[in-house]
Amino acid sequence: MSAPGTGAPLSASEERTWGMVAHVGVLVAAWFAMGFLCPLVIWLVYRYRSEFVRRHALESLNFQLSLLIYTAVAVVLILITFGLGVLIIIPLVLIGAVAALVVIVMATMAASSGREYRYPLTIRLVR
Repeated sequence: MSAPGTGAPLSASEERTWGMVAHVGVLVAAWFAMGFLCPLVIWLVYRYRSEFVRRHALESLNFQLSLLIYTAVAVVLILITFGLGVLIIIPLVLIGAVAALVVIVMATMAASSGREYRYPLTIRLVR
């Protein structure tokens, strides 16, 4: 019996396409504050069909989970400081949002050209 989600191997073009979707799809899911859903679904569906897609989806998933953790820490810091932390957190969030967008675009371009990409400052929770 084969592993769940297995099927015909993906072509190189399909691998690059799904690798790109794993990164850029988070921008769509982020509108609902669930940026991790897109790479999670892609990882679950294609992890046995393509090692390339599995690595890109996993990298994107770990980056999105890291952003979620960093956001939770920021909220806790704001609450602990009774709102004074917002003076520091808001500029950091704005800088972080721009930086996240830049690295997502870089990861998407890497997947598009068939290269690997590792997000900076990522906690690799899922392997």
